[in-house]
Parts: sequence; structure tokens; C-alpha cells
Amino acid sequence: MQRLKRNSAFFLLLIVVTGCAGNQGLQLPEISDWEARKRILGNTDEWEFAGRIGVSAGSEGFNGKLWWRQDGVVFRARISGPLGVGTIFINGDRLELTLTDRDGVVSEMADAEIELRERYGWTIPVSSLRYWALGIPDPDSESSETLNEDGLLATLSQQAWQVTFAQYAEGGGQMMPRRLTAVDDDIKVRLVIDEWTFR
Repeated sequence: MQRLKRNSAFFLLLIVVTGCAGNQGLQLPEISDWEARKRILGNTDEWEFAGRIGVSAGSEGFNGKLWWRQDGVVFRARISGPLGVGTIFINGDRLELTLTDRDGVVSEMADAEIELRERYGWTIPVSSLRYWALGIPDPDSESSETLNEDGLLATLSQQAWQVTFAQYAEGGGQMMPRRLTAVDDDIKVRLVIDEWTFR
């Protein structure tokens, strides 16, 4: 009888743990076409991803890790790995941005792309990345895009950036970008997204 109780408790615990592991994050609603994808993902504003980033700009560049969390209009990004830079944090919205360097010094940024380039010699498309990572264009500026045979974004031209979406993988029950590359003149940003979480 004691053994039966122990076995029952073990299987109950196993079910609970398995259930918790399977329910991490929300599942996105069904997306039927490109217009629905832009609408649904554009209105999805509580999510995060973790991945790897590579940036080259002339003779400067680095490979590191990128974590991004979106909470409404506010985002938090952590970039780790740049040689001589350590880990930096970029927080804010489309109007106000702050940069926290490896020494904990906080600086306000009027234009993150320009100021990152001036400070470190490289930059990333901070203002539009929250949308491009979702596989949709930034709705606040004009764009030109092409779709692949599955109706997902294949290429995007926006704000002088040329973006290519090379691979998609499951995230939140939908196909989400896994590998994308953004190029602007001599700047090349490569992003590999390893994990999505939607809330």
C-alpha cells in the first residue's frame, strides 16, 4: 500500500511537471494569410526571444547573444559578447531609449542606430527589429516585401535596410523567423533566434 502511494505520488508529480513544461508561454491564434499575419503579430505585444547575433560594419564587428523582451510599447534588449564592450542593455520605446554599458553607466539616446555606431563602430536596427523579428514589416514606415511559397516574408526593404528571411521554425504554435539578415550599406546584422516565448 505504501509503495502504491509512492508510485501514485510520483506519477502525479510527473504529470504536473510535464504539464507545466508543455504550457510555457501562450499559443498564437490561427493565422490564415499574410494580411492576418501582419495584423495578429503586429498586435502581439508581450513576447520575448533569445538568440545569437553577428554584426559587421567595415572593420568592426562581433558575434554574441541577443535577448529581447517586448512589453507593450516598451522593450528591453541585452546584447552580450562584443569584444571590449561586454554586456550592454538597451531599454525604452520608440520615443525614449537608454543604453546601459558594462560599467552600469546609463545614457539617453536620441537615435540608437546612430549613437551605437558612433560609440562602438557598429549598430543594429533598434527601431524596427521588434517587427522584423516577428517576420512582418514595421508599420510606421514604407516597405517593399516579397513572400515565399508558404506566404511568409522572404525579403523586405525598409528604412534603407535590406532584410532576408532565410529560415523559419515553430514558435508559439506558428512559423516564426529563425534566421534573418539585415544589410544597410557596410553594416550586416545576422540574427538566429533559438527560442520564442509569447505571453
